[in-house]
Amino acid sequence: MCFGETVMTSTKRLVETNGVRLQVTEAGDRGAPVVVLAHGFPELAHSWRHQIPALAAAGYHVLAPDQRGYAGSSRPSAIEDYDIVHLTGDLVGLLDSEVGGGAERAVVVGHDWGSPVVCNFALLHPDRVAAVAALSVPPVPRAAAPPTEIWRRRVGDNYFYMLYFQEPGPADAALGRDVRSSMRRMVAEEGFAAPPDTLADKPLPPLPDWLTEDEFEPYVTAFTESGFTGPLNWYRNFDRNWKLTETTAAPTITVPTLFVAGTADPVLGFTPRDRVRDIVTGDYREVMIDGAGHWLQQERPDEVNAILIEFIDGLGLK
Repeated sequence: MCFGETVMTSTKRLVETNGVRLQVTEAGDRGAPVVVLAHGFPELAHSWRHQIPALAAAGYHVLAPDQRGYAGSSRPSAIEDYDIVHLTGDLVGLLDSEVGGGAERAVVVGHDWGSPVVCNFALLHPDRVAAVAALSVPPVPRAAAPPTEIWRRRVGDNYFYMLYFQEPGPADAALGRDVRSSMRRMVAEEGFAAPPDTLADKPLPPLPDWLTEDEFEPYVTAFTESGFTGPLNWYRNFDRNWKLTETTAAPTITVPTLFVAGTADPVLGFTPRDRVRDIVTGDYREVMIDGAGHWLQQERPDEVNAILIEFIDGLGLK
C-alpha cells in the first residue's frame, strides 16, 4: 500500500487489474478518500481533465482510467469481455491495486456509458462504494425485456445509433475511416443522428466553444491508434448485461446518489428519470444545468466541479 504518498500533479501509469491493463490518470494524496472517474463513449480519462485537479485540490485521491478498449488500456478481442461484470470488476481491481491504495470503498463518478458502470458497480459490489454520481445518464432500473427488443419496437425502421452499433464490423469501419471527422461530429452532437457513411459529404461542424483544438487532438490520436471496436463492444453487451443483472448483490443503490445533467442533453429523450426510485433507495439528489448539452463535465466544468465537490464533501469521508 502507498498511504501518505502525494501525487499533486496528475500522472499516468499502467495498472494490472481484473486480467487487463488499464492506463490510469492519478492525482491527489494516496492516503485520501478515493474518487474514481469513469468516462463514456467516445471519451477518455482526458474527458475529466477539468475535474481531476479540482478534486485533488479538494483533498481526494483521484483515479481516472481509460477503461478497457480505450487508448492505452487493454483491448480484449471477445465481445463478452466488455460486459458489465468485467467493467465493474475493473474498478474493483483498481481499488485493490497499489495505485488504489487498497481502498475499501470509493466514490464512483460516471459520465455517459460510465454512468451505467458506476450504478451497476453499486449493485454488484455494494461493499466497495461510498457514493455514486451519474452524469448525463440517470440511474435506470433493469428493463422488462432485453434492451434491443425494446428499442426495435420503439424505433421501427428508423435509425437509432445503439442498434446500428450492434453488428460487429460496419460501425467500426465507418467510424474509423476518418477518425478526425467522426470525432468532430460526435463531440458536436451531430454524429449520433445518422449512419456515419451518410454524413461523409456534409460539411464538418466546428468544434464546440468548450473544446480547443489542443484539447481535441488527444481524442484523434487515441482513437486512430486503438480504433472503435473495443468501445463499440460495450454496446454489444446490452442484452447480455440485462441477463447478468437479473439478480445482483444489492437489489438497489443504498448509498448517497447524485444525478447531474444538462437540460439540452438529447440523451434525456430516451433515458427517462421517472423510475429512478426503483433503483435508488438511498439519499438522492438531482441537479439540472440549464442549457448544457451532453458533454457536461467538459462544457460546464466549473459548475460540475462545484456540484461534485459539494456532494462528496457532504459525505464526511475525510
